[in-house]
Amino acid sequence: MKRKNLVKHLIKNGCIFIREGAKHSVFFNPSIKRISTVPRHKEINKFLAKKICRDLGIEPLK
Repeated sequence: MKRKNLVKHLIKNGCIFIREGAKHSVFFNPSIKRISTVPRHKEINKFLAKKICRDLGIEPLK
């Protein structure tokens, strides 16, 4: 899955970009107060994308 598609999905579902780490972007879901990191790779494994969505409490991208 493309990273930009995952990031668009996170923002569309209410997650907020917090900051850039060394090799990751940090996103926050204010409704449930949870944080998750998204690696800065062009392609993100489907299982990792599902885990990121689960960590942030949103529906996984199909």
